Amino acid sequence: MKPTILKLRQHILIALGFFFIAAFLGVILRSFHLLDIPVNYKFIVHTHSHIALLGWVYLALTTLLYKLYLSDENLDKRYSRIFWFTQVTLVGMLLSFPFQGYAVVSIIFSTLFLFASYWFTWFFIKNTPKKYKKTYAYTCFLIALSYLLLSSIGPWVLGIIMNTLGPTSIWYRIAIYFYLHFQYNGWMIMGLIGIFFFVMESYKIEIEKIRFLRFVWSFNIGIILTFLLSVLWISPPLYVNYIAGIGALLQIFAFGCLIFMYLKQVTNSSELFSSIQARMLSLLVVLMVLKMSLQLLSSFPYFAKLAATVLSFTIGYLHWTFLGVVTIGLFLFLDFFRLIRISKISFYVYVFGFLLTEILIFSRGFSIWQNIVMFENYEVVLVIVSVFIPLALLLIFKNNIKRAYS
Repeated sequence: MKPTILKLRQHILIALGFFFIAAFLGVILRSFHLLDIPVNYKFIVHTHSHIALLGWVYLALTTLLYKLYLSDENLDKRYSRIFWFTQVTLVGMLLSFPFQGYAVVSIIFSTLFLFASYWFTWFFIKNTPKKYKKTYAYTCFLIALSYLLLSSIGPWVLGIIMNTLGPTSIWYRIAIYFYLHFQYNGWMIMGLIGIFFFVMESYKIEIEKIRFLRFVWSFNIGIILTFLLSVLWISPPLYVNYIAGIGALLQIFAFGCLIFMYLKQVTNSSELFSSIQARMLSLLVVLMVLKMSLQLLSSFPYFAKLAATVLSFTIGYLHWTFLGVVTIGLFLFLDFFRLIRISKISFYVYVFGFLLTEILIFSRGFSIWQNIVMFENYEVVLVIVSVFIPLALLLIFKNNIKRAYS
């Protein structure tokens, strides 16, 4: 086994470790309604979200990018500097956010993380071999990394807003939503799509240029326009809803184009993927279609107001995207490129926990909307079901720790 692959497997285990911490913190957050926990709820929310987005998804995606494009270029030492500097920033956030929330120390480490992401972006673009630079996959990765850089405007502006307008300003929330939108829908999803194109190109699957351009333009115009969904809570003029709705429709159209491109060349997913990977892919398609359908629905004024006033719908949607689309996509490609092994039992435990928590969260939103009383011991059931997610991560960790060190 090449030393590079062993190191990358170890890096993915570190990412999984951060994911486990974030999932465990999620269980704690849901336990606040049941127990007297002597910590600040908002501080734990900040820790939970930062470690999930940056400790798990960012590390997993950047490790995959290095594996696909740079692992044969004798760059391990230079990449290790970036990786371990990133770990310092993540550990710093993990040890500061729970005790002070957004304050001097946590802001310093968050800022250093932004510089780490800029460093990686420069490193990746500079060192990617020329043979890859005309591929469709690389085009998607460039777009994804552009969104990563674009999203960082949110945190930079947030500091200015906090010192001038204050955290009660509408611009404070807009800056956060700007960051989240271009992280989730730009950097993360475009990164996964880039990996999907890399797989197809690796298997010499022919992709017509006109179809790729149709997809990439429609999808990315859709990403930009659907940011407006994040500002509908301020009740802007009605035409803003229309523009956001057009963005949602463009994304649905583009995703249909992507599926058509794939099915036109691959009649059976088992030609490329193992049975468990094919199931992940099928589930991923369903989750993505439902995600984009929710986007379209929320462009209608009534549902936009509903999403803004019923917090459970917002939380459910964000978790649907992060725990569903993004994480299952990462599981698929990490397993495909043999950086980790996802067993059937660990995958099913994860999906069980994910789907049941989503059902419960959306059910609570529906009960608030329709003024229906939830069943007794709802909070207890939600906490119990939530435990299945960190349990699944422990199973994945157990199955892979020997592979990463032997």
